[in-house]
Amino acid sequence: MAIFGYKQQLMSMTVIEKILASHSGRDHVVPGEIVDVVIDARVARDFGGANVVKHLEDNHLAIDDVSCTFFTFDCNPTGSDQKYAANQHKCRMFAQRVGIKVYDIDKGIGTHILMEEGLCYPGSTAVSTDSHANILGAVGAFGQGMGDKDIAVAWHKGSTWFKVPSSVKIILEGSLDAHLTAKDVVLNLLDIFGASTLLGNAIEMDGEAVDKLTLDQRITIASMATEMGAIIILFQPNKEVIRYCESRSRRKVEPVLADKDAVYKEVYRLDVSKFTSRISLPGKPHDTSELPEEKVWIDSAFIGSCTNGRIEDMRAAAAVLKGRVVAEGVVLKIVPATDRVWQRCLEEGLIGIFKKSGALVSNAGCAGCAAGQVGQNGPGEITVSTGNRNFPGKQGQGEVYLASPSVVAATAVAGFITTAETIPEIPEKREFRGPAEDLSKRKKEAASASASQRPNEIEGRAWYIPTDNVDTDMIFHNRHLSITDITEMGQYTFGNLAGYEDFAKKVKPGDIVVTGKNFGSGSSRQQAVDCFISLGVQCVVAESFGAIYERNAINAAFPIVSLDRIASLKLEDGDLIRLNFETGAIQNATKNIILESAPFSDVQMEIYQNNGLF
Repeated sequence: MAIFGYKQQLMSMTVIEKILASHSGRDHVVPGEIVDVVIDARVARDFGGANVVKHLEDNHLAIDDVSCTFFTFDCNPTGSDQKYAANQHKCRMFAQRVGIKVYDIDKGIGTHILMEEGLCYPGSTAVSTDSHANILGAVGAFGQGMGDKDIAVAWHKGSTWFKVPSSVKIILEGSLDAHLTAKDVVLNLLDIFGASTLLGNAIEMDGEAVDKLTLDQRITIASMATEMGAIIILFQPNKEVIRYCESRSRRKVEPVLADKDAVYKEVYRLDVSKFTSRISLPGKPHDTSELPEEKVWIDSAFIGSCTNGRIEDMRAAAAVLKGRVVAEGVVLKIVPATDRVWQRCLEEGLIGIFKKSGALVSNAGCAGCAAGQVGQNGPGEITVSTGNRNFPGKQGQGEVYLASPSVVAATAVAGFITTAETIPEIPEKREFRGPAEDLSKRKKEAASASASQRPNEIEGRAWYIPTDNVDTDMIFHNRHLSITDITEMGQYTFGNLAGYEDFAKKVKPGDIVVTGKNFGSGSSRQQAVDCFISLGVQCVVAESFGAIYERNAINAAFPIVSLDRIASLKLEDGDLIRLNFETGAIQNATKNIILESAPFSDVQMEIYQNNGLF
């Protein structure tokens, strides 16, 4: 009897495990297992699409199923940058030649299009060069951002390998204050868990407070799974979501539910009645605080992005802006997530409210988040945004706070960070400060990485950077994303990392970089790996890696090693490090200290010895 009960428990699965099992031809999967997952929707965006095409053409690869394969042009839907325009044109020509559907510059954000067009629904799978493809967890689907090599293989095979993540459950109990928004909920979650506590886990949301969330609210929360370091945030679809997905996909939808005895790595119970209105301080989405009591004056504001570009977000902004005007000297940009949302704004009179307030309204797309559609902010410029990411340099050279649509709208009217309830009746005159008096000074972060050789044991000089959460914009800035020649990438490595701007000039071939937790967090850009290969760096050792970065490195045959006790190596810059990929042994040869890490998995070793995924 006990043995039978044990087998039952082993066969129970969480939502992510059920989806991956059903798409890999398996009855059951467990965390840590590597499976080949069939992908229902395979997507490349405008900046990653050109590289996907290049990989396919260079390797003479055909496409598995054009009906499941799509381009979405959302990062720069105006084609305002010549390199973006060239990449889009290349993708269009390829699409016409092979018969791929293009959701062009008039459609909006690709992940939202997948839901609107019924291409993703509860239990389905999707991959995209968008690092926020996990937003599809809002409808109970599995979505993942991946690098262009991964996407090219998915287009060719129709499937790709994936390591089954552990699952955690977050139960939201109590009642949320009426003035709080879904953005406040996710910023409170970031405040609690930070950027790496849940790193590499799939999160299931549960509880009475979750059941009441609308689809738009679920999208807001799911869109910031990446900033939490999680693989995905999955919601059990309620009746509203099921009706929406059935109407879009024109099929009967059966939500995937976790077994009652499913095993979770952790279960967290949180009282949402204790949540407060919050903002993210410049530089780190997880560095949140309550709204400041002192006045933080702003220069610009943005309402939109995949996080807050839905119709409910537009209505919330319009409710604040109606009958008011944007403060003198402040630029407010509003960009709906999709053309459908844009049309709803037009039908409901919201566009007129926005224009009368003095806002610039642009066509649907990523806009301010990607800095390519409605312009960037300049040095010293302070922006408040509804986006999900405010890494240094992401929206330009200024600083960016993250907040809800109502707070951003109220801030644009007041000229300083505030709420709709506290907008002054009489506009206040701005007090200008010098740069030294700015309230938003943030600590900079540093990091390093290394490259690959085919021997299973390597040694090299250490670059020791004991810093956590080094993001991909710090490693390889988005201004260089149009580069496809790997030989040109090395010169830009760490060009946006304070104190390491000259890294590319000082690093020597064979060097090994050792750093902290969550290295490579952020976007799905392959260049953040390839730039180290370009320089001849041998390897990156870190306490942990961003999920997409880890995949990109493995697929590029670029050795990365996780070691959660790096401090025990007592490293200093210049120490000689020796690593064995087969045994997992890591040695500080200078100080004769030896530790053990996990050896390469079979998949990682196979790709490494094959000199890449292809």
